[in-house]
Amino acid sequence: MFGRRVDYLRLSITDRCNLRCVYCMPPEGVPLKPAGEILTYGEFLRCVRAAVSLGIRKVRVTGGEPLVRRGVVGFIRRLARIPGVEDLGMTTNGIGLSEAAEPLRQAGLGRINISLDTIRSERYAEITRRDRLPDVLSGIDAALRAGLRPVKINVVLLHGLHPGEVDDFLAMAREKPLEIRFIERMPMGCLPTEGYVSADRIRDRILSLPGCRRVESGVSSVAVTYEVPGFAGTLGIISPITRKFCSDCNRLRISADGRLRNCLFSRETIDLRPALRGGGGEAEVAGLFLRAVATKPDGHDLCAGGSSPEPMSRIGG
Repeated sequence: MFGRRVDYLRLSITDRCNLRCVYCMPPEGVPLKPAGEILTYGEFLRCVRAAVSLGIRKVRVTGGEPLVRRGVVGFIRRLARIPGVEDLGMTTNGIGLSEAAEPLRQAGLGRINISLDTIRSERYAEITRRDRLPDVLSGIDAALRAGLRPVKINVVLLHGLHPGEVDDFLAMAREKPLEIRFIERMPMGCLPTEGYVSADRIRDRILSLPGCRRVESGVSSVAVTYEVPGFAGTLGIISPITRKFCSDCNRLRISADGRLRNCLFSRETIDLRPALRGGGGEAEVAGLFLRAVATKPDGHDLCAGGSSPEPMSRIGG
């Protein structure tokens, strides 16, 4: 649709999370879907097989927090064995990664994204409403030791961000082979939109580093990536608000309760459960994917004041 090749599927395997990040949900959390409404691993696998038959090649497992769902390592192993899945990744908050990184790698996981908005303890506890920063930092090191590549750190730019916090991440990229990516916060569901921080200031800081240069990314990459001499890792900017990348979007998403979404901010979804649980075969499920691609919009409406109808914990970022 609109000249884009859609070959990337994100699976939100749970709406549960062990953090309460201020930009994602209120302190008490959000109402969880009944267990019977959540897709089984077998149903997710059927969806992936149908999607692969249509050209999906990249699959990413998300949540909520995917590592809180039991059996996730076995699910990754089964996903990795599906012919046609060429790129298998996960997005996690990193809390359970110190123990899971090696088993995940052995199961077939290739790459991992870790959400981390600060590496200062008090600030981390303020943002996530939990004191788990040491676990996340241990998880990052475990991911590197396990050989997961790349290991990307997703940093949401939040109101109150101190310049020193940015420098903390620059130092991390200098010391470790990580891809640090600064992301403009998007208006999500049940939370107010005030506190938006443009990435332009961060971009200027990165470009001020001696020898910094922009490097070419893949056609559908959402990040503008920079290399700096002497840095073990790279730095990136993701700007969904100030610099839309919808024209290159190649993604579809399945929520934990089986709703197929063709845009992160779509208000209309396609319920896959009737086909999955009503005896429908792979062809019927594939037909729903084709419908989603055919109606994929040419862009989001965030710049016009739009927002997502649901919190990110339900959609699966």
